[in-house]
Amino acid sequence: MSELSITKPGARRMGFFTDTTVCIGCKACEVACKQWNDLPSDGGEFRKGGSYDNTGTLGANTWRHVRFVELAEGGPPREEIPDLVDWANTFDSWVFMSDVCKHCTHAGCMDACPTGALIRSEFGTVVLQPDVCNGCGYCIPSCPFGVVDRDPDDGRAAKCTLCYDRLEEGLEPACAKACPTDSIQFGSYDDLVEVAERRVATLHKRGVEKAYLYKDLAGGLGAFFLLTEPPERYGLPASAESPAQQNVVPATVAAFGAAMLAAAGVAAAFLQARRR
Repeated sequence: MSELSITKPGARRMGFFTDTTVCIGCKACEVACKQWNDLPSDGGEFRKGGSYDNTGTLGANTWRHVRFVELAEGGPPREEIPDLVDWANTFDSWVFMSDVCKHCTHAGCMDACPTGALIRSEFGTVVLQPDVCNGCGYCIPSCPFGVVDRDPDDGRAAKCTLCYDRLEEGLEPACAKACPTDSIQFGSYDDLVEVAERRVATLHKRGVEKAYLYKDLAGGLGAFFLLTEPPERYGLPASAESPAQQNVVPATVAAFGAAMLAAAGVAAAFLQARRR
C-alpha cells in the first residue's frame, strides 16, 4: 500500500464488505450517499435495456450504484423465432450488487495523479481532494474499475471517499448505515476479511458452491465483495491492476538494459580511442 498521507495514532485500515447474496436492490445506499455528500440526482429514467437500474453506472454524481442483473437459464434457439413470453419466463431470478470505489491497495488513480489531489488517509482509504484537483483527468483511465469520473459542471474528478468526514468523527459511512439487510458491512479491514471468509464457508455448507470473495485484485481491495456469478456479470473486471504497477518491472528492466548498453558503448569508444 502507498504511504499514508495522513497519520493518526491507533488508526486502522477500514473498508467495506458487500455481501451480494443479501442485497435486495432497494437503493437505500445510493440515496443515503447522495444525501450525505450533497450530490445531485442523475439517471431517474428507465433506459432501454436498462431494466430497473436507472442510474446505470458509477460516476461523478453517483458514488454508490446498485447494479441489477437478470439471470436467465439458456436462451431461445437461434434457428427459431423465439416465443418472447416463454423466454421472458426464464428470467426467474435477479442478483444485485451495490458497487463503489474499491479503495485499492495499489490505486491506479493515485499513481497517475500529478497534483497530489488523491491521497491515502489514515484509514487506508483513497480520498480525492477537489480543491487540489486540476481536472487533468489522468486518474480516470488509470482506474481499472471505471470508478473515477469528471464532474460535468466544473471538470474536476470525483469519487467515493468512504465518508472520510464521518470516519473522522467515529461515524459509520452513510451507505452502510442505511443498508436494511447489512449487505454493506463497514469495519476494520482485517475483521471484515474474517467475517467474509466465514460467510463464504457458511454458504458453501448450504449448497451455494458458487460463492466466492472478489478482493485479491490491485494489491487487495479495501472495498470487496461476495459474489455468486463471474465478475463480468456484475460489470467487474476478472483481473485488474494499476497501470503504473503493471509496468514497473518491464520499465525497470528496459531502463537497466538501456543503461548497460550505454555503458558498453562508452567503454568501447574509450578502448578504441586508446588504441589510436
